[in-house]
Amino acid sequence: MTVRKPVVKLTTRGERTRPDALAAEEPLELRVDGRALAVTMRTPGHDVELAHGFLLSEGVLGSREDVRTARYCDGTDDEGRNTYNVLDLTLAEGVPAPDTGVERNFYTTSSCGVCGKAALDAVKLRTRFPPADSDFSVSSDLLAKLPDQLRSRQKVFDATGGLHAAALFDTTGELLVVREDVGRHNAVDKVLGWALLEGRVPLPQAGLLVSGRASFELVQKAAMAGIPLLAAVSAPSSLAVELAAEQGITVVGFLRGDSMNLYTRDERVQRH
Repeated sequence: MTVRKPVVKLTTRGERTRPDALAAEEPLELRVDGRALAVTMRTPGHDVELAHGFLLSEGVLGSREDVRTARYCDGTDDEGRNTYNVLDLTLAEGVPAPDTGVERNFYTTSSCGVCGKAALDAVKLRTRFPPADSDFSVSSDLLAKLPDQLRSRQKVFDATGGLHAAALFDTTGELLVVREDVGRHNAVDKVLGWALLEGRVPLPQAGLLVSGRASFELVQKAAMAGIPLLAAVSAPSSLAVELAAEQGITVVGFLRGDSMNLYTRDERVQRH
């Protein structure tokens, strides 16, 4: 997940050359039943989770039983060694193939998971696990402690300073899983993929925590997994708040220290 490169460090005392750890970023081509579906720039690691989470958030999967096999294929370097950058998922019998609107005609960058959609109408997907009726509830005190817990488990960020993180948490404030990636949407896909593979989807009694901003796509991913609350240490976008209101999702933004902003469905956050 990291690559060491030489760097010239300048300070007021002069300069010196030393090795520096960088967050790895490589392309992952996702195939479904042998057909290329998407290419995303990601931090290698937990690729099977990423693929499952991506297909869950696109409405293709609803459970781990929907996938028969997942295997690396075809990706080789100049010496014929597997680069582990092409992953092919075979769907179980009876599971419909992804709609053509899910296909991505261009590379998905590490900062934008929606760019390159073949059909914009496919962005606003309908979830099979509506989160609006969830009775999930957490205290504001509990929420305030979560960013520090997340930060303490960002091992690769400690080494590189260049990764986003996402986590799932329960009503007691326990972080169920933490994943890091150069792309915030990839980090979320990885935690959703973990939940799917663990048989935990839908997630009506879990919240999603992200280390950056809350975008439209992250709200969409929460909705597709049945998650009723999305908390972010930075700001949500206007479209994210609109989608959250439509889907019945609580959005918490600027979660820093002992303060936070509640944008939608604020009754899920208990005050003291």
